[in-house]
Amino acid sequence: MFSDRRIKEQLRWIIARENPPSIAHVCFVAMAALASYLIATLLHLPEAYWAPMSTLIVMQLTFSAALPVAAQYIAGTAAGAAVGAITDAVAPGSVWAFAAAVVFVGLVCVLFRVERSSFRYASITLVIVMLVPRSTSARSVALHRFVEVSIGIAIGLALFAIWQRVALRLSVKAQEVSHLG
Repeated sequence: MFSDRRIKEQLRWIIARENPPSIAHVCFVAMAALASYLIATLLHLPEAYWAPMSTLIVMQLTFSAALPVAAQYIAGTAAGAAVGAITDAVAPGSVWAFAAAVVFVGLVCVLFRVERSSFRYASITLVIVMLVPRSTSARSVALHRFVEVSIGIAIGLALFAIWQRVALRLSVKAQEVSHLG
């Protein structure tokens, strides 16, 4: 049915060549996600799960790639939360106002020439703030969403930076040992 060549061809999109995860990295990412979740729950944030999701997004990259993604994520989330809260205050529950808000935040992104990912995060936040039914106000949802995401990103970046330093030190020690032997 399937030849080895064909299977390998299909798997080339999945198999890591340059930056595969290690067992240590997997465990470290899990600890970072747990830490961000615990901090968000300690702050009694209603949707604390956004913190570890943000941590996981940031920590799946290399550290140098994580910094711009984190900035885009925070900027987009802030824009989407602000526009969503204001739009919902003016036209609560209106899907037409939601569509207009997506266009507005998109035009702001075009004007400031930000990355598409910022627009994506802003639009996702607009959906969460304006379209997910809740018993609290959109302003409250917007604020919580921004704080939850910011916690996740901050914890992810901080622990990622620590991880990079530890990994570098271990690499240097391994090289020293190999030169001695």
